[in-house]
Amino acid sequence: MCTTQPLFERTGLSLWLVAGTIKQSWRDFTMIATRSLLAAMVLVTAIGVRQANAQCSGNAGSCNTTNTASVSVGALVKLDMGSAATALTNPTADDVNAGNIIADPGPSFTIKANRSWTLKIKSQNATNWTYVGSNSGVKPIGDLAWSTSVGGTFAAITGSDAAFASGASSTNGTAAQAFFRTSWLSDFTSASNAPGTYSLPIVFTLTAP
Repeated sequence: MCTTQPLFERTGLSLWLVAGTIKQSWRDFTMIATRSLLAAMVLVTAIGVRQANAQCSGNAGSCNTTNTASVSVGALVKLDMGSAATALTNPTADDVNAGNIIADPGPSFTIKANRSWTLKIKSQNATNWTYVGSNSGVKPIGDLAWSTSVGGTFAAITGSDAAFASGASSTNGTAAQAFFRTSWLSDFTSASNAPGTYSLPIVFTLTAP
């Protein structure tokens, strides 16, 4: 094994590495050393602060340190719906002939929230019920009306949110119930009475507030 020792020559304020290909001035060495020293000082200071925050000392056999635990609680809501589907009463020939409105109970709800809350209702479909069949059935979503009580005021459902129920404070389980009324046009030739299956997805949204 053979090693070579580089030869340094000093001329004025410059130091040159003769045996190699790298040349560096004395000023460059000074700048590097200064940066290294500053980095070491910052590291030592950070370690000292961290240790100071985690330690205590006392002369009476005890010492105390304090750790503050924190957590954030958002607006929390929970909505339980009794059933994911409602089977509406099928209209008879007499219902269509008379243009009857058929009432059916809708889903029930249990509402939980840690602050004031609002339950909203809307149709997921913008204009018509979803139709499955071969007779070109078209039934407007407004043919379904809703209320929160069987004898209450009924409103035709729309594609926009409407207030269904609300509470001014937190709750551990407020009950709510939907009731539906389906209108049937007194016209056997109407597209809304064409044979087939009609379905309407209804969206209930619980918000706080």
